[in-house]
Amino acid sequence: MNHALRCRCGTLRGSLERSASATRAVCYCQDCQAYARFLGAPGVVDPDGGTEVVASLPRHVHFTAGADALACLSLSERGLLRWYASCCNTPIGNTPRNPKLPYVSLIHASFEGGSPAIEATFGLRRIAVNTRSARNPVRSTSMATAARVVALMAAALGDRLGGAYRRNPFFAADTGAPIRAARVLSSAERERAYGRDG
Repeated sequence: MNHALRCRCGTLRGSLERSASATRAVCYCQDCQAYARFLGAPGVVDPDGGTEVVASLPRHVHFTAGADALACLSLSERGLLRWYASCCNTPIGNTPRNPKLPYVSLIHASFEGGSPAIEATFGLRRIAVNTRSARNPVRSTSMATAARVVALMAAALGDRLGGAYRRNPFFAADTGAPIRAARVLSSAERERAYGRDG
């Protein structure tokens, strides 16, 4: 079973395969909040400061149209690669800089059909992470988090050892380089993104 992906304007389209290792989560970190603020993406962050994602393996992501609209930024020189649709600034997902760490967290704004449909494909939200950065008190899910992270990392290790990590739509299979050069935010842009510019 696949779940449709699309940007807000419909230029970028694709799908995410359902898999046993995929899990829904909400991340409350300051970086995810800054990312959404920088893109000016409405409805990505909830009132508590959380961004809902589906964590999965990159080989389960397939882009079928508009892939040339895919763009990449990073909040810092060593930060995650944060992918978005340049046509309408829809955040798509986050990956490590190293494709040998096969992981992607796809942001709910890129899922066609919204949260109820995501639940039908990937089940209930299982974990909440970085809750200390939430705008309001949010209960952490340490035991559930640990169990799901172990399952996902075991699947990622299998892809790494078996070579399936090379099937990654965000990186070139022959060179391992990102398919788009990451735009690293300037100091001033970072200050604005984190809401520290006054």
